[in-house]
Amino acid sequence: MKKKSLLLMLTLLLVLSAFLAACSSDDSSSEPADTDTETEEGTDSENAEGEEATGEPQQGGTLTYGIDSPPEGLFNWAFYGIVTDSYILELFDESLIQYDENLAPQPNIASWETEDNKTFTFTFEEGVMWHDGVELTVHDWVFALETIANPDYDGSRYANVQTIEGAPAFRDGEADSISGLNVIDDYTLEITFDEARINNLVNVWAYPMSRAQFEGIPVAEMSASEQVRTKPVGLGPFKVDSITPGEAVVMTKFEDYWKGEPNLDGINVQVIDNTTTVGALGNGDIDMMSLQPVNAAEVEELDNVEVVTYPGLSYYYIGFKLGTFNAETNEIVEDKDKYADVNLRKAMAHAIDRESWIDAFFFGYGSPVNGPVPSNHWIAADPADLPTYEYDPEKAKELLAEAGYEDTNGDGFVEDPDGEEFVAKFSHYDTGNPTFETRAQAIVQFWEAVGIKTELEMSEVNLYYEDIETDADSIETFFGGWGTGADPDPTALWGSDQIWNYPRYKNEESDKLLADALNLDIVGEDQQARKDIYVEWQKMIAEDLPMIFIAELEEITALSNRVQGVEYDVSGQNSPHEWYIAE
Repeated sequence: MKKKSLLLMLTLLLVLSAFLAACSSDDSSSEPADTDTETEEGTDSENAEGEEATGEPQQGGTLTYGIDSPPEGLFNWAFYGIVTDSYILELFDESLIQYDENLAPQPNIASWETEDNKTFTFTFEEGVMWHDGVELTVHDWVFALETIANPDYDGSRYANVQTIEGAPAFRDGEADSISGLNVIDDYTLEITFDEARINNLVNVWAYPMSRAQFEGIPVAEMSASEQVRTKPVGLGPFKVDSITPGEAVVMTKFEDYWKGEPNLDGINVQVIDNTTTVGALGNGDIDMMSLQPVNAAEVEELDNVEVVTYPGLSYYYIGFKLGTFNAETNEIVEDKDKYADVNLRKAMAHAIDRESWIDAFFFGYGSPVNGPVPSNHWIAADPADLPTYEYDPEKAKELLAEAGYEDTNGDGFVEDPDGEEFVAKFSHYDTGNPTFETRAQAIVQFWEAVGIKTELEMSEVNLYYEDIETDADSIETFFGGWGTGADPDPTALWGSDQIWNYPRYKNEESDKLLADALNLDIVGEDQQARKDIYVEWQKMIAEDLPMIFIAELEEITALSNRVQGVEYDVSGQNSPHEWYIAE
């Protein structure tokens, strides 16, 4: 069964935390998932009840899809930033490429051929329609790629375009088009990359944008336009009828969907308060939603709801701001020195009792993670090969002393090596979930227990990630999450020229290892050779510790017993056009 596209999957994850129990894996997430497929209704008898006498899924009915924090309202793949927006996007738009249960790319709207992993010829399905009745062509894909490469583009997906031949020149205003894009005809596009790489296919941006809808709108104004905010069109099985910002999205089936008419008449997305999740599911007000661990145990007790869990591919972390990002040059500048001492960072890691913290706030749905790759991913290093930072308050105090952080005035908190007051500022996003501040306060208590005075700032989630991305002075240490997707290449999160490198970690050897892992002359088609390089890279990151790796979580979804046809595997959920209601 073909699964959803993974976008980069690390995208998904900007606020994994806000969706998963505490998420951003925030934040993808527990990440995409990597176990055997599970279905919401797994038994033959249950399926029989939900199907007509013909054995076919029932037609009709409206599914209510719950989310427990308001979307930012950027309903276009090229512009969205947080996971709640992606939940909605997955219902009405889709990618040219999809991924199977092994995270291998499969044709969806487009198929492809290549002889050298540098030049690819893509062929579109004919007759695929946008929701406004205009046919999709390769010109819509070229339009999306050139939008993302435009210097006025204010999104974060340039990493998925920059390796196309001529994209940097286009971005810098040195060319009127991207030379690596060659339109053969309305359904055939040839893309040439700047060099042969093992991941060119899975890295390239695979979401077209409707030229007709965005005609005449300057790129700088697109993210604020009604085409993104309130009247988006897509290629998926459901079309958006109305949006009530921050509250609801109403969708009806798209009868001309290219894979066939969906089973459901529609999907209504409702934003609900986290404190009402259990009641809403128990009363049948909500049919389907991602759960936070704090609610999962109670939901499992409901007779009319099934809780589906599967391993994820994302993790939570506490990052250190080590520098700033120069958007004009796409370079990280190492101009912040408060947390430059690695022993200070290691002391702060040893001070945290991750096991008890996870048990207290994730209720058995998570476990400690020791590096920048979730343990379920095929490139993950053996934990025995990584530096680990077990809970050890005495070790933390020793490292602080070695770094010159000592209590010189007897107030119980250390001063910095210059004898000045040292206060760690810790930031965490606020979605209205009361457990978030509680878990953040627990981190504060761990640090203060070893003598590090700490101030906590809770920030509204959308503003929070804006502050992180713009390197606001208020951000010093910060909680977040990332996901790893079909392609394990972490360059978009760790490269020295990447805006999503939120700690602003700059290391030439790290950049080299990441480049080597994509170099066909070095790794060829040998996955083990590629993994070996990534293992060396993980060791380096774990030793340098630009962030404290905290936890990886399971994905948790609640499904009403009346919802049928939903399946999960490592790539996530299947297409919503296959879902149906059993009345």
